[in-house]
Amino acid sequence: MRKTPLALTALVLAGAALALGACSDNAKLPLSAGIGAMPVLPAPKPSTIPTVNVASASRWAAGEGPVAAQGLAVNAFATGLDHPRWMHVLPNGDVLVAETNKQPRASGGLIGFAEKQVMKIAGAGGPSADRISLLRDADGDGVAEMRSVLIGGLTSPFGMALVGGSLYVANTDALMRFPYAVGQMQVTEAGERLAPLPAAGANRHWTKGLVAGDDGTLYVAVGSDSDHAENGLEAEDGRAMIHAYDPASGRLRPFATGLRNPVGMAFEPESGVLWTAVNERDQLGGDLVPDYMTSVKDDGFYGWPWSYFGDNVDPRVTPKRPDMVAKAIAPDYALGAHTASLGLSFATGAQLGSRFAQGAFVGQHGSWNRKPRSGYRVIFVPFAGGKPAGDPVEVLTGFVQDDRAKGRPVGVEIAGDGALLVADDVGNTIWRVTAAQ
Repeated sequence: MRKTPLALTALVLAGAALALGACSDNAKLPLSAGIGAMPVLPAPKPSTIPTVNVASASRWAAGEGPVAAQGLAVNAFATGLDHPRWMHVLPNGDVLVAETNKQPRASGGLIGFAEKQVMKIAGAGGPSADRISLLRDADGDGVAEMRSVLIGGLTSPFGMALVGGSLYVANTDALMRFPYAVGQMQVTEAGERLAPLPAAGANRHWTKGLVAGDDGTLYVAVGSDSDHAENGLEAEDGRAMIHAYDPASGRLRPFATGLRNPVGMAFEPESGVLWTAVNERDQLGGDLVPDYMTSVKDDGFYGWPWSYFGDNVDPRVTPKRPDMVAKAIAPDYALGAHTASLGLSFATGAQLGSRFAQGAFVGQHGSWNRKPRSGYRVIFVPFAGGKPAGDPVEVLTGFVQDDRAKGRPVGVEIAGDGALLVADDVGNTIWRVTAAQ
């Protein structure tokens, strides 16, 4: 008998429920074992059915919000947004926010179908607003009282960067450029399509991160279209890497490769080196593979798909490539398995006290396939000498209450007044973290 979609959903989730008790996706080590410069990594245990343990979305009620660390306070900077994922702070303090989601796309196989159901449970399904909105706190009270649609009609936009009189936007399928003068509330000119970006297939990792270097070079982060290249490397052309784009020549070239899903990017202020937050592969166990943040170098290779965290071989990947494993660069700092670490921003300009003056803020969207769950928080990793120098500190927690996700943090940015802004895509809110008075 042909199974209906509803029956197939039940089958997938039932299988996943069984996996909660027997599958290797269940965690055995404390989460702290997968954090730091030298994380403890267990032996891989490949599985075919993922554990499903995502927190169902319920969203915040009036007056509710996440919990700030001791010495900090949090308030809603803007509410009623439509899946806010990423932000960019302009020189005048205006905040751009990408209200965006993945375009509906067929997902192949049982795992792809399961992930689609998980997205619905987690509040990540539905149409994309496909716009960039501008938020302005004109009276300086910590709440944006002015809001406008800066650019509409985009295609799952994500990263943004202002360079001179040009606002660059990374759609899921193309790098765009719009003329822009700081202070404008709306862009009326048509954008220029500068370079195509990979978006074919299931477009599994659809976000395209974007950051500009001091010399005007644009760096574009593009994730893989698979977990571990199970559909063949030919489907990964231009993916799992950070590209460098030269506006003068129009050339887009690979900058750093072997990064399964790089998302947030930022320049470390002391060294001037580019760093990125990367989501690693699944189905090797609840404690594998840790997501990470790392410095990236031109022509550097970071292992995917043949190995993880340096020379740890993924037994599922064929053909074997010991030559590629040998050249893989180990990441600088593990952020915990399946935490979905997305947002990355250094503390330059932050006014949150000495404890949070030197280091990086990381938005951890939260696991969907780990028991117990990981992520669902914003953390701070202290730095010294341009490198991580200590254990992470929780900055914002409380996103999961009564086993339901009130919100899930994504992008993190330092506001013009030194506050930390956090995009909450399930809670449809931008949170503002400040030093407690």
